[in-house]
Amino acid sequence: MNPQEAAKCCGPMDELLDAELFKALGDPTRLKLLSCLAKCGRPCSVTELTQCCAVDLSVVSRHLSALEKAGVLSSLKEGRTVFYTVRYKHLIDAFRSLAKAIEQCRPKRRTPNI
Repeated sequence: MNPQEAAKCCGPMDELLDAELFKALGDPTRLKLLSCLAKCGRPCSVTELTQCCAVDLSVVSRHLSALEKAGVLSSLKEGRTVFYTVRYKHLIDAFRSLAKAIEQCRPKRRTPNI
């Protein structure tokens, strides 16, 4: 199959390649915040997460909001404080499904690793 034919063919990978998710994960500050929050293993406030990176509170808040919009995080507001937590199951399921779809596309015959 050539690339033009492949582009016309629908498959699970087309549905699993979520541009919003990859866009959210494509920023180094967001990755640092996600890593910090995941390692904490508990909901953290925006103020706490500001300690993870060298940017202002308002910037951290915008980054966390983008991660939430992409389905990476969930939030809970208690009074004036917003707590964020990693949506572990959602991320695990999304990446596991994508990995399986990529594996299904892999040629069956031996080809050079590219």
